[in-house]
Amino acid sequence: MILITGATGHIGTAVIQQLLTKIDANQVAGLVRDAAKATHLQELGIDIRLGDYDNPAALERAMQGIDKVLLVSGGGDDHGLQQHYNVVDAAKKAGVSCIAYTGRALQDRDTLANDLMVRHFQTEDYIKASGLHYVLFRNILYMDTLPQFVGPAVFASGIHLPAGEGRVSFALRSDMGEAIANVLAEGDCENRTYTFTNTETYSFADVAAALSELSGKEVRYTALDDETFAAQMKARNVPETVTRFVLGFMTDIKHGQESAVSNELQQVLGRKPTALKEGLKTLFSL
Repeated sequence: MILITGATGHIGTAVIQQLLTKIDANQVAGLVRDAAKATHLQELGIDIRLGDYDNPAALERAMQGIDKVLLVSGGGDDHGLQQHYNVVDAAKKAGVSCIAYTGRALQDRDTLANDLMVRHFQTEDYIKASGLHYVLFRNILYMDTLPQFVGPAVFASGIHLPAGEGRVSFALRSDMGEAIANVLAEGDCENRTYTFTNTETYSFADVAAALSELSGKEVRYTALDDETFAAQMKARNVPETVTRFVLGFMTDIKHGQESAVSNELQQVLGRKPTALKEGLKTLFSL
């Protein structure tokens, strides 16, 4: 039995959809906080377990009879790292034989500007020290985040971000969810780390060029300095916490943290991951 945490979230949903093409629904369980939001999963025959990352006792109960747990990384809560630790601890207490984790494909944990990303490596360390068998999925930045980063007015005003000429091997969340499910279904849990990226890297200038071609409207990328970007965000009444969050991502992109390229996603999918232009066509309904 495989338990998918965050079962109603984006990546959890993508993993479950692919798992159901590989194994029977009665071998899949989903961890959710609100059963009312998981009725569609129940209708598919998936066993719904209640619990959240802040409740160790509920987590342990939810993991009874579970062989393998996929820990989908949590959000940006201040205590997010402890939440991850709670899931690992509960898995160990419940006798789970394997834990998998959705981390991040970043070049150097010691030079990250985005402190939030360090949690992924700390979680990996904790999993490795737990004594559980594990499989770690280091995912590149989701291509699905591009609409949020470039903003709703991209076709009118272009892309204005402090990412310099940094490049990212963006891949679709659905491709990574599919690959994660393939690994989970095949039973590989021999302390393996997968790096899931696209087969090439893209700059925001490439994003702008692709959007221009797809839309027929000229989209330009302007590389801002941090101060100008922060001032523009303030003028738009964007909370300072959000500005710092975006700056962290952009600084790491500028410094090459998101530029890793691996063929492992392609290998596990059995096909090439969705390329930038094709992905943007779907994401922007072009």
